[in-house]
Amino acid sequence: MHPMLKEEILRVEGLRKVYRSGSADLVLFDNLSFRVAAGEMLAIVGQSGAGKSSLLHILGALDTATAGEVYFNGEKISSLGEQASADFRNRQIGYVWQFHYLLPEFTALENVAMPLYLRGDNRRKAEQEAARWLEQVGLAGRGHHRSGELSGGEQQRVSLARALVTGPKLLLADEPTGDLDHATAESVFSLIASLHHAIGLTSILVTHNMEFARRCNRILSLQDGKLIESRGESLPTAAG
Repeated sequence: MHPMLKEEILRVEGLRKVYRSGSADLVLFDNLSFRVAAGEMLAIVGQSGAGKSSLLHILGALDTATAGEVYFNGEKISSLGEQASADFRNRQIGYVWQFHYLLPEFTALENVAMPLYLRGDNRRKAEQEAARWLEQVGLAGRGHHRSGELSGGEQQRVSLARALVTGPKLLLADEPTGDLDHATAESVFSLIASLHHAIGLTSILVTHNMEFARRCNRILSLQDGKLIESRGESLPTAAG
């Protein structure tokens, strides 16, 4: 943990993930332990198949570990029941994936509002909040367009707004710029970094782009089932 970063938001202890492959076991990673401080921007890098996405899914309560524990604000994620896990994912975690996963039959505004609809928020209130977030990501005039009418960069901005509309404490992003050209990728990464600092997020990004990784506070490299840590270039702000 960086000495200037204070509160711990995430603690990972002895994490192990094993998949059964025929008659053999495939060990993705074993005995992973690390901590993430509030306000930190952390990059996870590694070769394809190293287990980066699987690790992110476990951190976000989308998958379970074979062994070990993940603690969020001191609470053991594995102890949450089904409904508590769903509430945790909806209220505490924002997710951005390499593919935007926007629902094509809905407008950008409706896609951003969807997590609020799902938790029972009033439709008008949900859409007002969605409109505010579309403005935050530079798409104030695109709310009534469907995903097929948006560029790749715009689609990813909508998915970022959807991830943040619920007011999460932790943003998990899995190759969020992986499908974008260099200039668009830079624009989207810069937006993520800007919002991270502006609203006091804690962010964990899986990326193959080492230029972006170096602009995070720390880099965790997943190699042969183990983590190697190095320092990034950016300075902590949100909790410093």
